[in-house]
Amino acid sequence: MKLVTARLIAVIILVIPGLLACFGFLRMKNEVFHYFSDFGNDAVVPDFQWLSFLLGLIMFAAGAGFIGGWIFFRDRKRNYVATRFREKKPRPPKPQA
Repeated sequence: MKLVTARLIAVIILVIPGLLACFGFLRMKNEVFHYFSDFGNDAVVPDFQWLSFLLGLIMFAAGAGFIGGWIFFRDRKRNYVATRFREKKPRPPKPQA
């Protein structure tokens, strides 16, 4: 039961940033859509909502960055990454002559 609980908590920790990234993407998409859809309406002057778009960009970057970092460090621990991303092992000192 302890393993099931630990895995459930791990899934929840990954779902929350995933939802954050999803809502950030939707917020950016909606702002771009509303800006371009206002061009067909003569009663409204098109105005881009920069603050809402930037908030969506920050949400998307934070969520995607968290999930990407989690996958990277998990793969690094299991040695699945390219050689340039592996942890550097210290060299043994050269013997003195």
